[in-house]
Amino acid sequence: MRHFLLVFAAAACAAVPVPVLAWGERAHAAIDRAAIAALPADGPIFLHRYADYIAASSTMPDSWRSASEPFSKIEEDPNHGWFKEQFAFLSPIPRSRYEFILALHDEYLRIKDSDPERAKRTNVRWTGTLPYAAMESYGRLVVCMRQIRAAQKAGADASVPEQNCAYQVARLGHYIGDGSQPLHASVNSDGWLGANPKNYTTDRSIHGRFESEFVDAIALEPQNLADRIGAPARQRGDLFDAVLSFLDEAGSHMETVYIIEKRGGFANPEDRDARALVYGRAAAGAAMLRDMIYRAWTESAEPSAQVNPSPLDLANPLYNPATGSAPSH
Repeated sequence: MRHFLLVFAAAACAAVPVPVLAWGERAHAAIDRAAIAALPADGPIFLHRYADYIAASSTMPDSWRSASEPFSKIEEDPNHGWFKEQFAFLSPIPRSRYEFILALHDEYLRIKDSDPERAKRTNVRWTGTLPYAAMESYGRLVVCMRQIRAAQKAGADASVPEQNCAYQVARLGHYIGDGSQPLHASVNSDGWLGANPKNYTTDRSIHGRFESEFVDAIALEPQNLADRIGAPARQRGDLFDAVLSFLDEAGSHMETVYIIEKRGGFANPEDRDARALVYGRAAAGAAMLRDMIYRAWTESAEPSAQVNPSPLDLANPLYNPATGSAPSH
């Protein structure tokens, strides 16, 4: 096991390039480590053994976004943002990635002649799919946690499903980490767009100056987040709705980024407001990740839900022939 951790951690560090348009490597690793350290004692504490691997893999999904791998890039790019201004027309948010994409296309067709400028950004690339990526990773995490429980019950080796879970935590952690960063939850992700009465910067570099350069300058560490995470939420209710609310809350801090940038706050590592913003948003990401990991562990103790009819069954009352499935119940 020790050999596995060392090999995979080294490979991850060597293979993952400096990310583009996402929390930098330092922030993502700090969020993941803080979340794992804050797991309750009755949670999946086996993840402590994989903390180095998870932290070293924390920016792995960004490495899938290079134009040199176009199929991977096209699929992965939208998973890192949620530009809600672009789909304000859509309520409620569909509980299916594919129904969401089709709804965007329907709107594109409706406005392409009357409002061609808005139509240019009414597509999945310019809206994002972050909550779907998070929920998909969460579902896979529940599955491998069930496999761990089954192996433990049978007295068998649980190391392989544990490794699978560590991978899924790294992946989920990236999307939740991105979702905690305010510029990932707004169309103003890379400079202010549209009407600009307050004369905020339109320079794309604001994104990297906030989340990477400033974070590196203040040397963010998991310890900076530990006292800010709070007690486990032990979530109840609909998790998809909770993820959407989490993203809405992150987006509410978007203008604060621009206000701080306008007065040069991110150029000064001692700026108290800039530091507070980084600490607060990174801690929110760590808390959400911790709570989702714990919830997955709790859910994995229950038998797999029997869904009848199947989402792929034409008899399902929510079946959508345009997607070939029913959305999440």
